Amino acid sequence: MDLDAPGLLLALLVALPVAFGLGWLGSRLDLRQWKRADREAPKAYFKGLNLLLNEQPDKAIDAFIEAVQHDPDTSELHFTLGNLFRRRGEFERAIRVHQHLLQRADLSAGDRQRAQYALAQDFMRAGLFDRAEEAYKALAGTPFDTESRLALLGLYERSRDWRNAVDVAQQLEKSGTGSFSTRVSHYQCELAAEAEALGDLTTADAALAKALAAAPQSARPLLQRAQRLLRRGDATAALAAFHELAQRNPEGFARVAGEYVDCAQAAGQVELARQTLEPLYQRQPGIDLLRALATLDGVPVGQSPRLLALLKEQPSLSAAIELLDTPRTQWPEGTRAAVRDAVARTARPLQRYRCAACGFEAQRHFWQCPGCLGWDTFPPQRIEEL
Repeated sequence: MDLDAPGLLLALLVALPVAFGLGWLGSRLDLRQWKRADREAPKAYFKGLNLLLNEQPDKAIDAFIEAVQHDPDTSELHFTLGNLFRRRGEFERAIRVHQHLLQRADLSAGDRQRAQYALAQDFMRAGLFDRAEEAYKALAGTPFDTESRLALLGLYERSRDWRNAVDVAQQLEKSGTGSFSTRVSHYQCELAAEAEALGDLTTADAALAKALAAAPQSARPLLQRAQRLLRRGDATAALAAFHELAQRNPEGFARVAGEYVDCAQAAGQVELARQTLEPLYQRQPGIDLLRALATLDGVPVGQSPRLLALLKEQPSLSAAIELLDTPRTQWPEGTRAAVRDAVARTARPLQRYRCAACGFEAQRHFWQCPGCLGWDTFPPQRIEEL
């Protein structure tokens, strides 16, 4: 039925207010629903945060899961939830959370890199080293570059992948992260040991040369070279390596003075060894050097005239044991007091009580620990009796 002009105008006048009213009602309903969800999400978030601060991670996880369900697009909640899963040891759930973040197309570049780094940490903690390596490598050139390289270095050390460890350590040093020369030296020494085990002496020599070049003051490359030469029967060349070690690192040389004496005896250079060890002992007396000198003198360590003076100057159980192994009839005057002082000095740290709850140590027994305030946490035995 056709409407005339007045009828059409009347219909429009009725329809417009009705449409406006329906639109207003719909917008109010949507606004209330949005406000309700907005109130619920922060409430769950702050509840989780409060539980986390109160060291209740299990309940905090439940609260954050609730918050994520109310607002699945909030990336910060996902990061918090994933990190909590990792700390709790639920690595598979942490991996799923961070992988879900990476699949989001609306994620910013910064958050994407952050999620990639978190995922790499998940793989590392889960023992998935191959996947962790790939995840860390993907962060090259990002703000997480240094942290990723440091993590890779630890991964390569754990898996004994020394070649990759050398490369990463050198990259870190070039980037100004710090000095990695000592680590590189040890990595090269490990490569030398592997090459020697395979009979590749040329590669072993080259690796030791690189190790010494990386850390000229390091004791290990020269000691490893001397030991290898001695095993090959070249005592003269091994002795030269020991002498170089004595010049570069006297402290490291003192620790292996016994091996040096064996080498000198094999090379027929006993007097040279004495001339090397005597001045070093005068400057830096110690039980290792004394044992080496006693070997050169052809006397038991306990009968060395130097031992009592060393025990008085540096009371130690090692020196005391050497004297106790000697018949008391051969003890020089003053030995008993020196041995007692050495034992007392060494035993002093062990004559303490230790709290079983927090590890607090004290010289007297407490019913209530001064550290953690726990009751009856101090066992009745001293540390030396446990």
